[in-house]
Amino acid sequence: MKGVLSISFLFCCLLLLLDSSVSLPLCVDSRAPFTLNKTLGFCPYNGSTCCNSTQDAQIEKQFRASNVSDPGCALVLKSILCARCDPFSGELFTIQSSPRSVPVLCNSTIPANSSQSKTEVEDFCSQVWDTCNDVSIVNSPFAPSLQGQAGAPAHSNATKLSDLWQSKTDFCTAFGGASDNSSVCFEGEPVSLNKTGTSISPPHGLCLERIGNGSYLNMVAHPDGSNRAFFSNQMGKVFLATLPDEGSGGTLKLDESSPFVDLTDQVYFDTQFGMMGMAFHPDFAKNGRFFASFTCDKSKWSGCTGRCSCNSDVNCDPSKLGTDHGAQPCQYQTVIAEYSANSSGSQPSSVESAKPTEVRRIFTMGLPFTSQHGGQILFGPDDGYLYLMMGYGGGAGDPYNFAQNKKSLLGKIMRLDVDNIPSAADISKLSLWGNYSIPKDNPFSEDKDLQPEIWALGLRNPWRCSFDAERPSYFLCADVGQDVYEEVDLITKGGNYGWRVYEGPYPFQPTQSPGGNTSVNSINPIFPIMGYNHSELNKNEGSASITGGYVYRSTTDPCMYGRYLYGDLYAGAIWAATEDPQNSGNFSTSRIPFSCARDSPIQCDSAPGNLLALGYIFSFGEDNNKDVYILASTGVYRVVRPSRCSYACSQEKATTTTTSAPSPSPSHATRWSVLSGYLFLQCSFLLLLLLGSM
Repeated sequence: MKGVLSISFLFCCLLLLLDSSVSLPLCVDSRAPFTLNKTLGFCPYNGSTCCNSTQDAQIEKQFRASNVSDPGCALVLKSILCARCDPFSGELFTIQSSPRSVPVLCNSTIPANSSQSKTEVEDFCSQVWDTCNDVSIVNSPFAPSLQGQAGAPAHSNATKLSDLWQSKTDFCTAFGGASDNSSVCFEGEPVSLNKTGTSISPPHGLCLERIGNGSYLNMVAHPDGSNRAFFSNQMGKVFLATLPDEGSGGTLKLDESSPFVDLTDQVYFDTQFGMMGMAFHPDFAKNGRFFASFTCDKSKWSGCTGRCSCNSDVNCDPSKLGTDHGAQPCQYQTVIAEYSANSSGSQPSSVESAKPTEVRRIFTMGLPFTSQHGGQILFGPDDGYLYLMMGYGGGAGDPYNFAQNKKSLLGKIMRLDVDNIPSAADISKLSLWGNYSIPKDNPFSEDKDLQPEIWALGLRNPWRCSFDAERPSYFLCADVGQDVYEEVDLITKGGNYGWRVYEGPYPFQPTQSPGGNTSVNSINPIFPIMGYNHSELNKNEGSASITGGYVYRSTTDPCMYGRYLYGDLYAGAIWAATEDPQNSGNFSTSRIPFSCARDSPIQCDSAPGNLLALGYIFSFGEDNNKDVYILASTGVYRVVRPSRCSYACSQEKATTTTTSAPSPSPSHATRWSVLSGYLFLQCSFLLLLLLGSM
C-alpha cells in the first residue's frame, strides 16, 4: 500500500509542477533558438536550433562515453541527448525552473487533441523502457535525483534502467509527460506543432468609442485593480483618471488643471523629447513608489547630469560628433527618476496627488544625438524587474554602430533591479549609471562581453512594448524602422534583433561607419514576427513609424481575443496579428478596418469618405479589465463591442449576456487553475494517507 501511495503522490506532484507555462520556442538558457545554415554534425537539427557546433560536439562526446552496445537503444539515447538542440528544449528540460537530465518523454496520457505533429503521439516513454531497460548505459542520464523515490532503488553504480527503476510505470511516472495546448513533450524527433485547424480570418473591424479629448503618450492601469488609470503627456504631467464602464455613455473623468504630479520643471519637451514613459511599482498600493522616464537638458536644469553614452568604452569621442540641430553631444540626457505617493501618510491607493520631488535617481545617460532614444519603462509581470527600452541614440543609420556594440547601452532593452539598491561605493565600483542593481540571471552571466544591464540588443528605436497578460513569456516590442520596414519583435533573453546589420528582414547598408561595422556572420539575428513595408502605406500620409500595442485579452470584443494589435503613427492604420500554430511564435497579420461607435460618448472626427480620423497614433493602453485603448492626437479611444459599429461577430452575443463574460471557451490558464486546485486537494489527501501509513 505504501508503495502505491508513494507513486501516486509523486505523480500528483509532478502534474502540479507541469503548470500552464507556454510552449514558446526557447532554449534551456531561456534564449531564443537561432538559425543554422547547415545541419549539425551529430544531432539531426538544422534551421532553427538551440545548439551550435561546439555544443553538438559535446553531446556527441557524452553519447560516445555512454558506451551503449545495443543499436536500438543507442538510437533512442542519441535522440534524447540531442533534444537539447530542439527549439523547445527550454520547456522539455525544465519544470518550474528546475533542470532535468532527460526531456519530458511523451507517454500514454497524451490526449487525442495533442498539439504535436501526430494525431496520436505514440507512447515514447514506454518505447524507451522496452528498448533500453536491460542495456548498460554508462553515466546514465536516467539516474537523476529521483533515485530512491517512486520505487526506484538507490544503486549508485547501476547502469541499466531495470536496476534503477522497479517497473516501466515507475520510470514513466518520473520521466513521462503529456502534450496539450500549453505544453510539449519529446517523442523521439524534433518537436513540431500542428496548425490549429481553426479559421484565422481577421475580424470584420475594430469598433472604437471616443471617451476623451486629451493627447497623451502613456497610459498605465492603476496597480490597485480599480477602474482608474494614469495618463501622462509629453510635457511631463501625469493625470489620474477614472474610466467609464464600456457602453455606459460616460467619458474619461480627468482634470487637466489638477495633475497627479507635474514634472515639467525637470522634463525637456520638444518634438523628439519629453516624458517618454512611466511605471508604477507592482506594490504601489502599499509602498507608493512610481517612476518616470524623460529627457532633460543639462543647459537648463542642474539635475540633468550623467555620463555621456559616447565615450572611450564604446570607441566614441564626443568631441568629434559635432552639433545636432544646434545641440552639443550629450546636452540631452535620458533620465529615470523615482517618486513617492506615500508622503501624505494616506494609503497610496487613495492618494490623488504626489510631490515632484525625486526620491532616487535610478538612471541617467547622455544622448549623442537628438533622436531615436525610446524611453519606455515597465515592470515585468513575473520577475518584478524594471525594463527600459532604449533606442540607438540618433544619427542616420546608427553611424557608431551602438546597437550592436555590447559595451553600449544604446539600441538595447535593459533589465534593472530597483528593489535592491547598492551602496554608492558599489555603484562606482561597478560603473553603474544610477541607483539599481543587476539581476543575477541577466544575459551577461552567460555572455561576458555584454554590459550587465542588457537584456536584449540590436534594436533601432523600440516604441511601445508589452507583455501578454495571459502569457507573460510573450514580450512583444515594436521597433521603428529607417527606410524600408517597421517591425514587431518577440523579445527573449540575450536576443539580438539585427539592427543595423538588418532593418527588419532586409540587409542594411549604412552610408557611414565611423564606429565600425558588424559582420553578418558574427551574429545570430532574431527576425521580426510581424511588420510591414513602408511601401504598403499611402506615402502622402507621411513616412511610416510603428506604434506597438497589446495582445487583446478583454472579452469586450471576443472576435479580437488573443490577437496582437498595433498601428502606425502617421497613417492611421491598425493591424491585428494571429499566432498559428498556438505557442509557435509564428504570426499572420491583417490590416483591420476601424470605425467609431454610433453611440460614442464624444463624437469622432471624420476623414474624407466619412472614415474615422484618429490623427497620429501615439500609443496604446490597457486597463485592469484588459480593455485596449488608443492614445491619439485627436483623443482617447477604447475598443468596444463590434455590434456598436455594426461589425459582425458571431461570438459576441454569447459573451455579452453575462457580467463575468468569459472567453468563448475556458482559457488554458482557467482550465489549469481548476485542475491544479483539484490535484492539490488530491495530493493533500494522498500525503495524509502516506504519512499515516508510515
